[in-house]
Amino acid sequence: MEPRDRFFYGLSFAGALAILSSTMAKNPVLVPFARSLGADTALLGLIAAASTLPGILVSLPAGSLSDILGRKKVMHAAGAVFATAPLLYLVVGTPGELMAVRFYHGFATAMFGTVASAAIVDNFPDLKAARLSFYSSATIVGRGLAPFIGGGLIVLTMNNYRDVYWAVALAGISALVAIVAVYGQGRDPGGKGKRASPLREQLLSIVTDRKVVVASSIEAAQYLAYGAFEVFSIDYAVNGGLGAEWWALIGGAQLVTVALIKPLMGRASDRRGRRGFIILGLLLCASAVLLFPLSFEPALLVVLSALFGLGFASVTSSSQALVSDLCVRSSSGSAMGFLHTIMDVGQFSGPIIIALVIGSSLWYLGGFWTLSALLVLAAALFAWTFRDLDRGAAA
Repeated sequence: MEPRDRFFYGLSFAGALAILSSTMAKNPVLVPFARSLGADTALLGLIAAASTLPGILVSLPAGSLSDILGRKKVMHAAGAVFATAPLLYLVVGTPGELMAVRFYHGFATAMFGTVASAAIVDNFPDLKAARLSFYSSATIVGRGLAPFIGGGLIVLTMNNYRDVYWAVALAGISALVAIVAVYGQGRDPGGKGKRASPLREQLLSIVTDRKVVVASSIEAAQYLAYGAFEVFSIDYAVNGGLGAEWWALIGGAQLVTVALIKPLMGRASDRRGRRGFIILGLLLCASAVLLFPLSFEPALLVVLSALFGLGFASVTSSSQALVSDLCVRSSSGSAMGFLHTIMDVGQFSGPIIIALVIGSSLWYLGGFWTLSALLVLAAALFAWTFRDLDRGAAA
């Protein structure tokens, strides 16, 4: 096996552990834990969004810094947060304290996701969608296991939510060990010396390119829907009287679907082009959230969650690669940092916006249908902007 392949698979394993830890901290335990501390619907939205705010603040600086100093130092910093943040959940006693811990925990995924994507793009320019999708699916294996492990622990401990965070801590510490081992091989792909032009020129070339901005905004819209759906699909199930086993199945169905489907979508995107997969995925997600609040039938909710996962996989298997295709004048760290910043703006705002809608007289129906309308509009904007997009690996 080539050194770059060994590094790639090691990085993917570390990513799986890291995302297992961060996801288990919120899915499905965060909603009932926050409710048990006295959080209302509006505050629940803020707690859920708090972990994505660091992505807005540090994704671009972290990516650009890794272009200068190398990826290793930034990844070690991310690993340290993964290892220490879970321990803080054990001592929180108010919704405000929980929000603060969520904010701190978000720095780990913000740094790790941006730098890992940049390293992969640097090393696999001819297979970027396939490798980004495989890496993403590896992390989604962790993300997919999280609700089942967390939900199982809730059942076994008879709703002792804090016990779940001991498992979160174990996964986070394991992620730090894996990151240190991967970079201990002496390989730091990308990074030092890779910046082709000053940062200001790179950022200017990104933000003034209409297609880059639209493609990144589509990613933001998709993650806005994802962030809101991840929280309020569980809250909807809780309010419908469904048990913890159904919380786990609903939360896990979309993640398992993404893990299984995304590598296939990534390879197809490299061969057949990005445009069709992104439009199809947005419309599938819109359909799923449109139908979700019409029933409390648990099996149907699981199916709709899986349908949302299928659409999410279709969009995100192509969108990062498309932005990389378009950002030909910037380094990978800066390009991925910009994309992750815009993406986190969407994921941060999703739970807050939908919490406000649900808290009004529109209830869950209005919240989910607002998401559906947004996704349809995003599909229309993308289809129009990229109507002349060529087919092929660079499309």
